[in-house]
Amino acid sequence: MTIESAHIVHPLEPVFDGASRVLVLGTMPSPKSREVGFYYGHPQNRFWRVLAALWDAPVPQGTDERAAFCRERHLALWDVLASCDIAGASDASIRNARPNDLAQVLDAAPIAAVVTTGAKAAELYRRYDAPRWPALAHLALPSTSAANARMGLAELVAAYEPLRALAGDA
Repeated sequence: MTIESAHIVHPLEPVFDGASRVLVLGTMPSPKSREVGFYYGHPQNRFWRVLAALWDAPVPQGTDERAAFCRERHLALWDVLASCDIAGASDASIRNARPNDLAQVLDAAPIAAVVTTGAKAAELYRRYDAPRWPALAHLALPSTSAANARMGLAELVAAYEPLRALAGDA
């Protein structure tokens, strides 16, 4: 069964405040994330389990708890793209990409680094955004999606360890 490509306009606002130090960027919210109205919303995505393990905290549940978790740890969440054509959640299918204007976050918070989640997010960030903010550190991390089956949870937690240090170990 082939999933047909659809034009998606990013429906979620960035999560950040005036104390955010690290901007965590994916590519585009998955269909499940769009359905639940928050980032990394698919129950099989390991993003929230990885962050909870990094900070030795319970896994945050629901939009409000997840947003508070990020703010308490000086993390901002958003995506590289404002719109694109995409088949389901397949980053490999992305076409006709248009980037978000990251200045909305970068001009309002003391962001010291950008972290991308997954190879496609890193590629798109390097193409669209890195040239605009060359002094901003960028760390490309692996995808926490279940599609990244080659990495177990412990390996992802180890790979994401630099995120905690970048955020100021809050």
